[in-house]
Amino acid sequence: MTIIHTLSVSAVSDLEVSAEWYERMLGEPPTNVPTPGILAEWRVTSNGWLQVTVDAARAGTSMVNLAVDNLAATIRDLASRGISAGETQHANTGVDLATLTDPDGNTITLIGNFREHY
Repeated sequence: MTIIHTLSVSAVSDLEVSAEWYERMLGEPPTNVPTPGILAEWRVTSNGWLQVTVDAARAGTSMVNLAVDNLAATIRDLASRGISAGETQHANTGVDLATLTDPDGNTITLIGNFREHY
C-alpha cells in the first residue's frame, strides 16, 4: 500500500456554522466543498487535508492534531480572530500542546516542537 494523502475528519452538526469557525481557525476558506451542505475540506499541507463533515451521531467526538511551526505565534494569531486556546501544556517529550474546541465540542490539539523522533 502506498499512501498518498492523509485526511483528518471532524464530524459536525451544522456545516455552515462549523465551516465559518474552521475558516477563521485556518485563516482561509475551504480548498474544496465537494458536497455543499455536507462536506468542506482544507488542504493543510501538501499531502494533508482536514475535512469537516455533517454527521450528527458523531458530532463533538472528533479529535484532530495539528503540528504547527510556532505554537505561541499561532495562539496569538488565533486570538486575534476570536478563537482562544486552552492553557499550553508542556509534555515530558518536549512538545507543547494547546487545545481548541469547535462549536460542536470537537477537540483540535495544536502541537508545538513536534518532531518525527523522540
